[in-house]
Amino acid sequence: MRNFYKICFSLLLVLCLPRISNAQTAGTTKYKCLVQMTNYLGEGAYIAVSLINPKGAYEKTLYVMGSDKKWYKDIKEWHKFYSKKPSNISAITGASITGGDRSVTVLEIENSKLNAGYSIRFEAAVEDKEYHVKDIEVPLSTEGLSGKTEGKGYIRYVRLSSI
Repeated sequence: MRNFYKICFSLLLVLCLPRISNAQTAGTTKYKCLVQMTNYLGEGAYIAVSLINPKGAYEKTLYVMGSDKKWYKDIKEWHKFYSKKPSNISAITGASITGGDRSVTVLEIENSKLNAGYSIRFEAAVEDKEYHVKDIEVPLSTEGLSGKTEGKGYIRYVRLSSI
């Protein structure tokens, strides 16, 4: 009977150990993301938050502020990426955000992307107003994630912190 338990335990280790090590290397971290808008006048901003690879190309949509799909085409560069690789983003969408308001969301990012040349792009569009491809681009590095990043358009600043 004792040998039976040893064999079962050994078999369990052999089967589960590769999964445990893969989970550690493919792990993710959740980041609280605070977006503070400038005091602009006009409609709510649609903001696409994307993971940008080291070559400057879109890799993944992390979050979309604005849930009405008919306005996605106004977030022009992100929409080109999204149109080529449409995915179900309903779990990562929320309300648009208006001038002077703030929004807090949670972004989940793979640990392997940290300090590897990736960045997080905040792309913003407001109806009948100027469009900002890179309202903010935060380097996905220990230093880039440590403080707040000032915006260039509708977004005053973004602050990310791990949770």
